Order: sequence, then structure tokens, then C-alpha cells
Amino acid sequence: MIESDPKADLHRYLQRAREALLWKLDGLSEYDVRRPLTATGTNLLGLVKHVAGVELGYFGATFGRPFDEPLPWMEDDAEPNADMWATAEESREEIIGLYHRAWAHADATINALPLDAIGHVPWWPDPDDRVTLHRILTHVLAETNRHGGHADIVRELIDGAVGLRAGTGNMAPGDQTWWETYRSRLESVAREAGRD
Repeated sequence: MIESDPKADLHRYLQRAREALLWKLDGLSEYDVRRPLTATGTNLLGLVKHVAGVELGYFGATFGRPFDEPLPWMEDDAEPNADMWATAEESREEIIGLYHRAWAHADATINALPLDAIGHVPWWPDPDDRVTLHRILTHVLAETNRHGGHADIVRELIDGAVGLRAGTGNMAPGDQTWWETYRSRLESVAREAGRD
């Protein structure tokens, strides 16, 4: 029988998702990490800033462990989507540093509490606002991976770089010609299906 520690498993997958998200910024210019590549402005540095706030809220206030730094973009009077992009004054290093501090803050909560510890999410409606650490760990893991998927697509749009995480491409083998042929084939199939 394989032994497993559910909290350690969830925590390990969360850490992998965190690292993969940051990896998507590697080697890019300041412009490219901030560049909005969707109609709704999705950009890599904004995703990191958002997920840092997510961790600080869910592993902080939810369990009575508030973060001691001000986050003006998370205040009630902040402009809409202020957590989804970095201002020109907020450097990449500041946002990445904040995310690392968010990890440390979240990790302290995860390490200190059992999975069945009860918390209260102030921004969720009653009765769903009462949660366990297990539920929050699962929720934040899902959210981090969701935004990691956004980052995958944004990075591919910027410079064609793809992969699961550093050292693990997890892509079908093929050179540029193979991928162009593959994409053309999918385009043909889509056009054919669209004729119906």
C-alpha cells in the first residue's frame, strides 16, 4: 500500500503551480511581462500579482492570520481589476518579491493548521463562508493552476515558448514544421466542421 499525506500532497502541487507561473516570466522584457494579450487585458505580471493577493487573502484573513503589508489594489475602493496588472511604478522584482512573501505567509498557515481547521472567507456569502483549510488549499491550488493555464497561452502568444514547467516540456515531439503542419490540419478540420 502506498502511504500518502493529503496535506503534503496538496502543498507540493501548489508549490509546483507557483513555480510554473513564475517560470512563464523568465527571459522576457518588462514590456512583454506586462503586455495585455487578450481583449480583457490578461498579462503575465498581472497574473502573478493577482495570485499573490489570492494567497494572502485565503491563507491570511480567512484563518485570522492577516498579512502585515498594505495592498492598496485589494482595498474596497480600489479601481476594478487593479490586482490584474502592475503599474509602471511596480517593478517586476516587487511583484515577484510580494509573491514569494505570499508563499511564505501561506506556507506558515498551511504548516500551522490541520486540514480540518475552520476559517471564514469574508467575501463569500453565508453559509459558504465557513471553510476548512483543506477546502482553501484545494481552491487556491485550482485557482493557481487556472491562472497558470492563462500564463501558458499568454507566453506562447508572446514568443512561442511552451511547456509545463522548467525542465518538463510535456509537449508532443516535433520541430517548427511539424507544429505548423499540425496547426494547419486542425484549421482544416475546424473549417470543414464549420460548414455544417
